[in-house]
Amino acid sequence: MKMNQLGQTGIEISELCLGSMTWGTQTSEAAAHIQIDTALAAGINIIDTAEMYPTNPLSAETQGDTERVIGTWVAKNKARRSDILLATKASGSGYMAVRDGAPISRQTIETAVENSLASLQTDYIDLYQLHWPNRGSYMFRQNWAFDPSSQNKAETLAHMQEVLETLQDLVNAGKIRHFGLSNESAWGTAQWLRLSEDLNLPRVVSVQNEYSLMCRLYDTDMAEMSCNEDVGLLAFSPLAAGMLSGKYQGDVTPQGSRRSHVDNLGGRLTERALPTVAAYLDVAQKHGLDPCHMALAWCRTRPFMASAIFGATTQEQLEHALASVDVTLSDEMMADLATVHKMHPMPY
Repeated sequence: MKMNQLGQTGIEISELCLGSMTWGTQTSEAAAHIQIDTALAAGINIIDTAEMYPTNPLSAETQGDTERVIGTWVAKNKARRSDILLATKASGSGYMAVRDGAPISRQTIETAVENSLASLQTDYIDLYQLHWPNRGSYMFRQNWAFDPSSQNKAETLAHMQEVLETLQDLVNAGKIRHFGLSNESAWGTAQWLRLSEDLNLPRVVSVQNEYSLMCRLYDTDMAEMSCNEDVGLLAFSPLAAGMLSGKYQGDVTPQGSRRSHVDNLGGRLTERALPTVAAYLDVAQKHGLDPCHMALAWCRTRPFMASAIFGATTQEQLEHALASVDVTLSDEMMADLATVHKMHPMPY
């Protein structure tokens, strides 16, 4: 398993990150624990979660169960705590099942950290992430109508300073080690970086945004920011919510799949999506590669990639995804993938 630097921390993280958002709904606690053991044995050293998980479906009744599933593994494997990097996220404005949808602030971060520490049964969180900005985000298909003109810059910067000061207090207390962003923009990340440098406060080490062959919003301004500022991408949905596996081709819904819980796959399943998948599947077939392996291996080629976060509902899916690290894409295949991207640049 190839290792990459996590920002400017000196910490190395595995090129694949184990996602956990199905643990507690689609994936049982026992199965999740086996996944953790399998992933560690394969060289993965980072697990990503969030206080709002599990998903598929999201619900107030199950909120926090994923962290608790991880916590019972930690409690049973205390000697191995240093073998893993735990990354979790604070929910923000609008998600009513967590703190009635309160925006991110000093108070909500302090509360969220204490809750996550208790659920994860750990004394510290390695990477603490802000799930989405208070001011809004263009991620999750909001880019089609994104309008930042109502943002108040002074309020945004004051909020960022408050958060950074709060994070510094939590670092000083030994409760978190580093912090990252999620669903962020280039402008937003640049402001976090500038304030941290001006005020000598914690520096962002990563950004967790959606990224795959089918969702490449990161390729321009965010890519430039990442490369120049040592802020790597933690890519979520690198298989486009499972579409790039081909399992939804023919407009089918396999039993137990994400689509059986979320019909349009979070807005990804548009009239353009499956024809785009078909084009990528043709490339995989032409070169004799499994499409999941192709999609994950392609993520490794990106110059700003810190780690690609993949989830597995079953042990079989996990072991299949892990085999992608042995795959190298040829120059010819990379050219074919670039051709498909130009033909289908924004399928959702």
